[in-house]
Amino acid sequence: MTNFNILITDGLEESGQSILRAASRLDDKAGISAADLIQAVGDCDALIVRGRTKVAAEIFEAAKKLKVVGRAGVGVDNIDLESARKHNITVVNAPTATTQAVAELAFGLMLALARDIPRADGAMKKGDWLKKELQGAELSGKTLGVIGYGRIGTEMGKRASAFGMNVVAYDPLLQEDGIKALGADPVSIQELYEWSDFISLHLPLNVQTRDLIGPMAFSQMKDGVRIVCAARGGIIDESALLAALNSGKVAGAALDVFAAEPPGATDLVKHPKVIATPHIGAQTAEAQARAAEDIANEVLAALRGEPLRWKVN
Repeated sequence: MTNFNILITDGLEESGQSILRAASRLDDKAGISAADLIQAVGDCDALIVRGRTKVAAEIFEAAKKLKVVGRAGVGVDNIDLESARKHNITVVNAPTATTQAVAELAFGLMLALARDIPRADGAMKKGDWLKKELQGAELSGKTLGVIGYGRIGTEMGKRASAFGMNVVAYDPLLQEDGIKALGADPVSIQELYEWSDFISLHLPLNVQTRDLIGPMAFSQMKDGVRIVCAARGGIIDESALLAALNSGKVAGAALDVFAAEPPGATDLVKHPKVIATPHIGAQTAEAQARAAEDIANEVLAALRGEPLRWKVN
């Protein structure tokens, strides 16, 4: 047993907690408030969070001993990376743990969108038989545009190809040859908008991507396009999406993420052409176990001064 003090604020699967307990003093304060976290973090060597906890500047100011913040998942938009850098605190994540889970959900949402499965199920449960009204679209032969062709985007592309879709991709961080090697045709973002029957977003939320899919983007898309987003809320301008749905420009949208979470019963969430799920992309037993184990090992490596696989900052 070492002298490391590790605080968990959003829960962690037992497989990860057992790794941490074997090497540190572990304090599990799932659901802790922001005010209480400021008080609790002062004696911590490491902090492990998921998406709920906002690790803001005041947390770093209060953290006198903190050496590392671990995000049990991919996105780190809830962590003030500039403050972490200022205080010389390492931030690590677990970027590969949830890849399969998120890709599978995104693909499932696309299928549900194409065939209006939620509406069909809801009608059946009310005793209604809407067979003639529920004419969907086939995926085979359609073009899927993937914006962001990293790990999850690539997995989405593989599944689409298996269904006979034409996959085009835009990723400003990849060369054309790199996208081709991953099984998609590289295109400009304007070409992707113009050619795609379905568009799936797989981007981080940052200054460059916030409201990326807004009025201008919608104006360049095919009439009747369908949008899937299981990445991050805020990438889509939700007001612009609502207008595009109401005008018929967008035939449907499947959203697992929202600009504000939980979003409540907004006009977008309640829209008949929207499938809404509560940010469940990573919510599989397998993904959560992998994330817990990956982040536990990465945080301990950071504390011990060992080489890191997934240093963010």
